[in-house]
Amino acid sequence: MLIGVPSEIKDNEARVGLIPTSVHELVHHGHRVMVQSGAGLGAGLTDSDYIHAGAEIVDGPDRIFADSDMIVKVKEPLSEERKRLRPGQVLFTYLHLAPDPEQTRDLIASGAICIAYETVTSPSGALPLLTPMSEVAGRLAPQVGAHALEKSQGGRGILLGGVPGVPAASVVIIGGGVSGTHAATIAIGMGARVTVVDRSADALKRLSAQFGSAISTVYSTRSAIADLLKEADLVIGAVLIPGAAAPKLVTREMIGSMKKGAVVVDIAIDQGGCFETSHATTHSNPTYLVDGVVHYCVANMPGAVARTSTFALNNATLPFVLALADLGWQEALLRDRHLLAGLNVCRGELTCEPVAETQGLVFVDPLLAVQRG
Repeated sequence: MLIGVPSEIKDNEARVGLIPTSVHELVHHGHRVMVQSGAGLGAGLTDSDYIHAGAEIVDGPDRIFADSDMIVKVKEPLSEERKRLRPGQVLFTYLHLAPDPEQTRDLIASGAICIAYETVTSPSGALPLLTPMSEVAGRLAPQVGAHALEKSQGGRGILLGGVPGVPAASVVIIGGGVSGTHAATIAIGMGARVTVVDRSADALKRLSAQFGSAISTVYSTRSAIADLLKEADLVIGAVLIPGAAAPKLVTREMIGSMKKGAVVVDIAIDQGGCFETSHATTHSNPTYLVDGVVHYCVANMPGAVARTSTFALNNATLPFVLALADLGWQEALLRDRHLLAGLNVCRGELTCEPVAETQGLVFVDPLLAVQRG
């Protein structure tokens, strides 16, 4: 199989779909890999690194999209990339279709086989290809939130950990899953006063066992969230419904009740965000104000630490890339129901039920779509 790795073109996105060691594995399995010149530079990976691993370096994306059997990316394809996709071509990347009807329409029209990292499952029910980036985003959230709290950034001028005689900042984390747990780890390490809100009693028990008295746990209700936000200095939204749009757990009214200069960080923005006042921002222009509250809603947070994120992502994706290349997309999906769960669009049919429900489109069972080929 010929695998293509284009440069990412999303604002300040420096990650890359495959690292040289992944390329070497694919070449060892008898496959060809084309990498766009400079694609890995943001992650500290040079063209010579890829050449040494056995890749062919090409200028620009034209040959990669025209000739490759499978495109391996990081972020969802932007409009100009979607126009390059062709029928029968495999696209393996993050998609986050639920809040993006335009992308959904374009991918259906392309006739491509589009497999989303974020909906591939594991035998335990986890999301193994989303987890590494959720870990990164969770660990970044207190860091970027602390920066946004600085007065020069529009924040309240509060040090997250405080100093002797001055209280630490109050951090509220909505969602106790992978991102929320990692956010709590860093916020506690920075000395903040941390409260985690979740609707799962099991998650709250796990968090209490893991962190003990270092955090407070609160069962999630609208009233509980509203009360906590009034006193919060930093709120981190870390909720997830696999494949579906994030629920809007924080209303505009709740935002209006917060302290002026408080900060919200919406990790769920890829899936539409969990604050009513959220809209996607970029690393070039990461924040905006609503009712005096600083909003950080960068849609590709892990891109800020491109090298760490790229290597973490490849550790998770490589086995699936190898399976798709070695077996072909149909056989790989038929053999592995967990990889099949990642199939969102197949030859003009929408095969992700949460996306179909969110956008009011026709859902086709992914197994039937694959069997039809």
